[in-house]
Amino acid sequence: MFKQLRRALTRAGKRAAQKAVRQASPAKLLAAVVAAQLPGAKPAAKKKPPRVAKPAALAAPKLPRGASFALAQYADAQGQHSYRLYTPAPVAGWPARLPLLVFLHGCGQTADDFATGTGMNRLADEMGFVVAYPVQTASANRNRCWNWFQPADQGRDAGEPALIAGITRQILQTQPVDPARVYVAGLSAGGAMALIVASAYPDVFAAVGVHSGLPLGAAQDGVSAMLAMRVGSVGSRQRLAMPTIVFQGAEDTVVNPRNSRSITARAVDAFDGLSEVAKPGRAPGGHRYRRLSHRGPGGKSFCEHWVVEGAGHGWSGGDARGSHTEPKGPDASRAMLRFFRQHRMPKERAAAAGEGEPEAAAVQSR
Repeated sequence: MFKQLRRALTRAGKRAAQKAVRQASPAKLLAAVVAAQLPGAKPAAKKKPPRVAKPAALAAPKLPRGASFALAQYADAQGQHSYRLYTPAPVAGWPARLPLLVFLHGCGQTADDFATGTGMNRLADEMGFVVAYPVQTASANRNRCWNWFQPADQGRDAGEPALIAGITRQILQTQPVDPARVYVAGLSAGGAMALIVASAYPDVFAAVGVHSGLPLGAAQDGVSAMLAMRVGSVGSRQRLAMPTIVFQGAEDTVVNPRNSRSITARAVDAFDGLSEVAKPGRAPGGHRYRRLSHRGPGGKSFCEHWVVEGAGHGWSGGDARGSHTEPKGPDASRAMLRFFRQHRMPKERAAAAGEGEPEAAAVQSR
């Protein structure tokens, strides 16, 4: 089924894809869409269900003295939800409240795998960030993808955006983090969901990072999800200006690079008076890249678009011990944290996002 849909999209476009979908059973269609979201996915063999590669078991990382990587729980009307919370060891001179990054893994990944592949915890120690990793479950999506293409998971106060915002608010109430410096980022389906969450909750998040993701409004069902991933989508207009950093592999065959250009264009359109600054470069011993920054009159970057030559569908500059990484690319994790540190939420929005004083942490060590 996956091969039929891909052939239809390549040769005849949307009409042929719709015909292929009408002839397929709902079960086969769902399997094809889910397989397409899995980073590095390949067409399933004929008459065989798609196989989902499970990440290799990772040894528990050795934490710096005073740091913690704890398993926490968040409860809402739908039940209990897990997330991992990394808190770096205190460093003299750091502020009492650190920035918070809410970090959404891609399809087929776990929070531990994503943390290893991106190296985000190590950089959190260096740059002074708290990092939360919400966990998508197999019961919500067979391949643990965030359901970015479902209308029920694309707005405020419902579905997965509400879940992620709820986890974030719990951390704001229970941990010493700065409500003016809360950010969300993700990879692939996690990147698409990060953009949805930032748009739905501009009173919570000050900036967003998208790696190999899709623009707002790219899909409303399985057919449009497949189309957007394979041929790209222009997306929908952003209501509010949101600082945005985008990474994309130029050779990505899972999510068409046109999507990253659409995300960037929509983000820039929401601002006034930005100027473009292009800067090519090469990662040490690795891939060439192009970085296009959109800056305000004072030189501050409000939108960045990084395109990594020779890279596919994986986290640029990531650690090969994690899944879906491109170790030879520029360090996307460092670039995102650097970008986020430039941006704070306006005071009037920050006050609404983080009321109350930190209490005892609602986490359980693992």
